[in-house]
Amino acid sequence: MSGSRVSRVVVTPVAFEDPPLLNVVGVHQPYALRAVVEVHTDDGLLGLGETYADETHLGRLDAVAAALPGHDPYDLHGLRLLVGDVLGRETGGGGASFGGMLDVDSALDTVVSPFEVACLDVQARAAGVPVSDLLGGAVRERVPFSGYLFHKWAGHPGHDDDAWGEALTPDQLVAQARRMVDGWGFGSLKLKGGVLPPDAECTAIEALRDAFPDLPLRLDPNGAWTVETSVAVADRLAGVVEYLEDPTPGIAGMAAVSARTDVPLATNMCVIAMEHLPPAIAQDAVQVVLSDHHLWGGLRRSALLGGITDVWGLGLSMHSNSHLGVSLAAMVHLAAATPNLTYACDTHYPWKTRDLLAGDPLPFVDGAVAVPTSPGLGVELDRDLLGELHDLYLSCGVRRREDTVYMRSIQPGFEVNTSRW
Repeated sequence: MSGSRVSRVVVTPVAFEDPPLLNVVGVHQPYALRAVVEVHTDDGLLGLGETYADETHLGRLDAVAAALPGHDPYDLHGLRLLVGDVLGRETGGGGASFGGMLDVDSALDTVVSPFEVACLDVQARAAGVPVSDLLGGAVRERVPFSGYLFHKWAGHPGHDDDAWGEALTPDQLVAQARRMVDGWGFGSLKLKGGVLPPDAECTAIEALRDAFPDLPLRLDPNGAWTVETSVAVADRLAGVVEYLEDPTPGIAGMAAVSARTDVPLATNMCVIAMEHLPPAIAQDAVQVVLSDHHLWGGLRRSALLGGITDVWGLGLSMHSNSHLGVSLAAMVHLAAATPNLTYACDTHYPWKTRDLLAGDPLPFVDGAVAVPTSPGLGVELDRDLLGELHDLYLSCGVRRREDTVYMRSIQPGFEVNTSRW
């Protein structure tokens, strides 16, 4: 092991304004939360990570941060053991839930992830190489991303309309897509569904196909449909979408749909941990797995997932939640070093209103981000911006993501749309 040791760890919760993006469980709150993890070493290096910032998750992060000084930043197996020990001793362990749609039985992977990313950032900075080199080397110089389309209101109730405006009709979604394609150059598009009845969302996809005949399209209703409806939609959109993502809940439900269609099925809901892979593969429930280093335990375990999908002939893409630039940098390095990344990655990045990075190190050009070649993740914090977003966290009043609660404050009779249609 190295002579370097962690000297201190800082966890900073931040908030940034988020548009009213609609989904199966409700609508995004006016503020999205993230946590920035800084791992400092006794030889003067700093590594960065980023993750969720719900109160329960923050408590677990803070407990690990208190226990990490003295640890070798190269000992990643030991890091996982340390986090497991802390979760059992300090916080009672247990599962984790994020946004009402992502639930895991163990919080271990979600807590390990930002510390592992930060330690890899430290290692790469010390070696003078990009993080992708520690993951086997970049196999691509640019990482392609997909434009992420949402049904949305013009603005949050009680707030001014945002710059994107309303998107509740096919024409409005096409206009949103046009702005995404013109502004960022995306070469594929994904629509977040589960908001309107399936016929309306199919009509929107068909309108997007007419407007962008050469762009691959995806539809993700987050489990809003029954098996029968999923099969009917797959029949209607065969040849139109490159895949349907989580049309119905659960591995068994997805397997039932998969058995009746040739349209590939993707997931970031029913396969989000290693233990989900064997039953999903055995039942041929999904053909595309969306990795997410925040959920899968960091960059190295996500690389392991890439190897497993390669062995079993599964497609691979990357899931996104509302994130800032540290996460984007980690996603880019992981995607760059994943040979069998078969589909463009998701990203919420165009929806962010502010960031906390110094400069503009990760610009989108023709729908892709160039892989940083400078040491580490290739990004630095702007301390003033970090302070501003932390102050916003303190003042905004949001402490956990609660799309359903927020929606019911506006529409008291709202019911979650899971398996509704």
